[in-house]
Amino acid sequence: MATAAASTTDHGYLYDLLRKLGLSDFGARSGEFLLVKPVRVFGIVLGCWIVSRILSRVIRRFVHTLHRRAPVGRLSPRAAQRTATVADALASLMRVAVWGIGMLMILSELGINLAPLLAGAGIAGIAIGFGAQSLVKDYLSGFFILVEDQCGVGDVVTLGNDVTGTVEDISLRVMRVRSTDGTVWFVPNSEIHKIGNTSMEWSRALIDVLVAYENDLEQVSRIIQDEANAFAEDPKWSEDILEPPEVWGVQSMTPDGAAIRLVVKTAPRRQYAVARELRGRIGNSLRKAGVKGPGQTVVVTAGALDQGTPPPAPPEK
Repeated sequence: MATAAASTTDHGYLYDLLRKLGLSDFGARSGEFLLVKPVRVFGIVLGCWIVSRILSRVIRRFVHTLHRRAPVGRLSPRAAQRTATVADALASLMRVAVWGIGMLMILSELGINLAPLLAGAGIAGIAIGFGAQSLVKDYLSGFFILVEDQCGVGDVVTLGNDVTGTVEDISLRVMRVRSTDGTVWFVPNSEIHKIGNTSMEWSRALIDVLVAYENDLEQVSRIIQDEANAFAEDPKWSEDILEPPEVWGVQSMTPDGAAIRLVVKTAPRRQYAVARELRGRIGNSLRKAGVKGPGQTVVVTAGALDQGTPPPAPPEK
């Protein structure tokens, strides 16, 4: 009798109603399962969907609010892109947590005992945790790369001493970089120990002009400076030049000649195009001015023939 009384208290109004309508205990239980359980499962799914949508909006609004409070962030499209990426990553993690809890609630509604399941999941989680340490490191490293804005899509970076190229995609696990020759590198975030970013905020074009020692180096420097100034005033390139170009002087001295360095501060990712254009213009200006490049020095040895005397004919065989 105590068992029967306890079993009736485990059911709700629909079970009692079906029993009063003349159904057996099995029929009442089946009717309750077929009519009530789907409604509860649907309610859990609907609740998880609503909660995940609301929390996603709250997280995104909170992150964007922090971004707008930063005085520099409002003026930086790059910071806005980083904020959107971080907000999406946090919202995704939150959705995974909400739907994970909802799945456990659905299993409980279906009458599945969660205690052995949770115990087994805990043991499996420990085993997976030991085996997936690198994966956890990837996600943590990727999160800090995004939060600290170490690099972004479109930046030209050097990862360690091996990979140099343009960032095409960044996720919490891996960074995709395309090198100059078209090779695509997929680098796990945990293996990125240092990042050299040549595109953050501004860039700098370094141009070394190698000329022969017999030239007047001061005159060569003036020619390079004049050509660089004219280039900076060109309407086609003026937006890429952030500061007036500077000739720093002789950068190095080699057996071939002296290298004179020109430095131009440019917009992000524009240093390579600026350097290529300037090399061509400076080369034309130096050639017109008669400046000799490396290897153009004429060496006259003792006993050389006069310029008008033809060389002797080779002996007949």
